[in-house]
Amino acid sequence: MKFVISTALIVTLFIPTLAMAVSVLNPKKTAYIGGSTKDRHFPNVKKELLGRLNTDDNQLLMFIPDNKKLSVYTIPYSQIIAIEYGHEVGRLADNMNTMEKLTLLLSSRVKIPRHYVTIGYMDNNDQVQVTVFELGMNIVRTTLPVLIVRSGIEITYQDEEAKKQAGTN
Repeated sequence: MKFVISTALIVTLFIPTLAMAVSVLNPKKTAYIGGSTKDRHFPNVKKELLGRLNTDDNQLLMFIPDNKKLSVYTIPYSQIIAIEYGHEVGRLADNMNTMEKLTLLLSSRVKIPRHYVTIGYMDNNDQVQVTVFELGMNIVRTTLPVLIVRSGIEITYQDEEAKKQAGTN
């Protein structure tokens, strides 16, 4: 009985992760994975949120959720203080709560290529905040250079493989 329960628990945890394989299943999309202000921006969302990362505006980075009932999440480029890119959730995610970290840990263990960008920024109250997005594989090489130019912040790459895949070597 314990085996059945543990197997069911594992499948329950991993099936949503596989369904949200943004990199492969939605290569032009972005998923909002979480962050230190998740409850403020998306209070009733319990999992990754699929949408589009809009970098067209010169002042604001915008995450536009596919769910039209949810509001657009914006980060002023001028308030970005750190950007990290890699295949695992970045160190900046230390500001996230335990449940969000567990979800991210489980999703990063599945052998599907993942492209995470972790953005640290100062909010309007001069508090450090962090947001994690998973980029679809078709938008990594176009999104990262825009983040560098608009924010004036260099990206920290988790390793040489991440730097190579980002195309900024």
